[in-house]
Amino acid sequence: MTRAEVTLAEQTLDTIRVWRQRGRPRRRPAHLVADRGYDSGAFRRALRQRGIRVSIPAKRRPARWRPKRGRPVALHPPAYRTRWTVERTFAWLGYARRLVIRWERLVSVYRSWFEVALLRLCLARVAR
Repeated sequence: MTRAEVTLAEQTLDTIRVWRQRGRPRRRPAHLVADRGYDSGAFRRALRQRGIRVSIPAKRRPARWRPKRGRPVALHPPAYRTRWTVERTFAWLGYARRLVIRWERLVSVYRSWFEVALLRLCLARVAR
């Protein structure tokens, strides 16, 4: 059974470390852009508690459903427009068939192949 990505998103945010020239690495992004799959009240509250601004569009709900109660969803369109770069990168990583099918059982081996695929993307970009 697979788990929904939104349930793993908070754990993923705990692993973020953005290196800086001075001081400790940043552990919290200033802004998070995600797709409709991450539209969850609990996830939004967790991000708000961390001080992270959010740009997640609301899920499309059928007309027969009642609208969501509570704070209206605010979308930051300029930030959300940059999301296509992430989707494009995922598509490029899809060319590495080993990552899509995931033959490896160990996370360390999968991560190594992921880094190899990223290296290939970067080298192809530099070669152009």
